[in-house]
Amino acid sequence: MSHFPDTSFLFSLYRQQVHSPRVIAYMRALPGSLHVSGLLVLEFRQSIRLQARLHARDKTKGFSKADGAAMLRDLQSDLAAKIVKVVPVDWADVHQLAERLSATYTEQRGHRLVDILHVATALHLGAEEFLTFDSNQKLLAEAEGFAVKM
Repeated sequence: MSHFPDTSFLFSLYRQQVHSPRVIAYMRALPGSLHVSGLLVLEFRQSIRLQARLHARDKTKGFSKADGAAMLRDLQSDLAAKIVKVVPVDWADVHQLAERLSATYTEQRGHRLVDILHVATALHLGAEEFLTFDSNQKLLAEAEGFAVKM
């Protein structure tokens, strides 16, 4: 496996955003499936549901439940077609890697746990590229030797 995305990449894939044209071009050039973890899919789905909740309470925030449902349907379709593929992960190994990343970088840079887990998962899977639009997560991935795309 040569790549691993984060949630910002998936959002640009499933919701029209400023980075969407680059993500779509990347996906078209990808020779196989986009590899993801079950955790990444869970975080993406959770984020969609949270944005729909925020929008229901304040129309200036998040996005509609209908938009979120469309994103979830598109993800499910891509999973079924193996455009996006959940790959198996040894979570005990990922947690050990995450502990090392946390101890090494969090006090200086303030990384969130889920960002550390995504980078640790990419390390565990032997990815060479990390796909993100998150500047803080980019710093973490670069510190661990990833070529950061996007």
